[in-house]
Amino acid sequence: MSGDPVDPVYGPAPGDRVAGFERIGWPGEFPFTRGLYSTGYRGRAWTIRQFAGFGNAAQTNERYKMILKAGGGGLSVAFDMPTLMGRDSDDPRSLGEVGHCGVAVDSAADMEVLFKDIPLGDVTTSMTISGPAVPVFCMYLVAAERQGVDPSVLNGTLQTDIFKEYIAQKEWLFQPEPQLRLIGDLMEHCVRSIPAYKPLSVSGYHIREAGATAAQELAYTLADGFGYAELGLSRGLDIDTFAPGLSFFFDAHIEFFEEIAKFRAARRIWARWMRDVYGARTEKAQWLRFHTQTAGVSLTAQQPYNNVVRTAVEALSAVLGGTNSLHTNALDETLALPSEQAAEIALRTQQVLMEETGILNVADPLGGSWYVEALTDRIEADAEKIFEQIKERGRRAVPDGRHPIGLMTSGILRGIEDGWFTGEIAESAFQYQRALEKGDKKVVGVNCHEGSVTGALEILRVGHEVEREQVRVLAARKEARDEARVAAALKEMLAAARDGSNMIEPMLEAVRAEATLGEICGALREEWGSYTEPAGF
Repeated sequence: MSGDPVDPVYGPAPGDRVAGFERIGWPGEFPFTRGLYSTGYRGRAWTIRQFAGFGNAAQTNERYKMILKAGGGGLSVAFDMPTLMGRDSDDPRSLGEVGHCGVAVDSAADMEVLFKDIPLGDVTTSMTISGPAVPVFCMYLVAAERQGVDPSVLNGTLQTDIFKEYIAQKEWLFQPEPQLRLIGDLMEHCVRSIPAYKPLSVSGYHIREAGATAAQELAYTLADGFGYAELGLSRGLDIDTFAPGLSFFFDAHIEFFEEIAKFRAARRIWARWMRDVYGARTEKAQWLRFHTQTAGVSLTAQQPYNNVVRTAVEALSAVLGGTNSLHTNALDETLALPSEQAAEIALRTQQVLMEETGILNVADPLGGSWYVEALTDRIEADAEKIFEQIKERGRRAVPDGRHPIGLMTSGILRGIEDGWFTGEIAESAFQYQRALEKGDKKVVGVNCHEGSVTGALEILRVGHEVEREQVRVLAARKEARDEARVAAALKEMLAAARDGSNMIEPMLEAVRAEATLGEICGALREEWGSYTEPAGF
């Protein structure tokens, strides 16, 4: 409020010697502890990217238009459970779930409606989906084609990260090996044809929400990222060409300073490993770009208006940690999908931070803080110990050292197969819950300062008529399409699955023929088989 000018960045005074400063450095310089850009947010503010999706494609399209009109800088698609599991809305297992936790997408026609009057060449789009990510992305590409948009100009992020499904989210479709093959096909296709689109967002968010600690979230997520780097290299791709297409998705939890340290350590670790282990030579291949979402698991059904404060604190930690884009949760998300009012408050939370606080003025204002730097070093060291545990599992899994993809990938696959990741996260979740129940961990309105005077929230409900209408529309589309063309396209796709050729173009042809998500995923399930998680206690 004083109006006094500030410098764009602060650091040691000229001539001062600071022990270990090379590990901290300056913004925009290796190892990027203090951020990717020398100007911080002065040159480029974070993207406001609100996660949204409910009901059918037309309903979600209206929500997207509201978000963009209110100042949202990008879109992030939330899919319903049948879509996440690669099932159509008319599948008996979809009964009661259609449109309830996200938007229902059965075919390219739904994707067209989802982005009606939203030029896909002008907006960045993130899609949070992993198991059926590749066929869903093909639907997005076909929707762009039908808008007259050249797919080569598309920009955005596809989650695709299947490791985190086996580790935490548990929404897989196929065995790990064919799933990785499909991801490799997508990486090749994007490098060749859609260079601006990031085909793989490696997610720690779901790992943290499942109960992992900050160090586990960081280590498991970056290890997964190293696994995908090994996958690209095993395909003969150039690390400096494909690595910029890898991005990350982290949780911003309520432990304010620990979260800031986690984000700073993530950039430093990734840059060092990409340069020293995987041979990346360019800065862009060493950069860790990440999206952040505030912690859904930190929100409470009790005294729900307190969630506005929690979300603001978590958003601030993400910004001070240098996030590239951000989603802020709505206050009612413990109870239902966000109402329009709650979604707008969540959006305005970011805009208050961006417009009113002066937070854009200085790059990494916490850099050099003894506390923050010590936390950053500690969480980095904890992550490195976990990396070594994962690699040791890889060595035991492949004693002769001939790893089909790479050492880290072998360790991840062994940890998935023997339930190690799941067990480690379960233990952390148990310890957290025990601390809550003993009162060692305080949560306002839950185990302290209880008793609310606020009334009940009005929450968004998706009626059963949405499901009935979605099933009706799907039946009509199936009736109108050329069944012979669909069958031929699916046959070609399966031929590619068998002969090892890249599957993206055959899958695109199936999507253009209006093959549904359930038909595409069902055919691949029959070919590749489903995955069964090992039992664990």
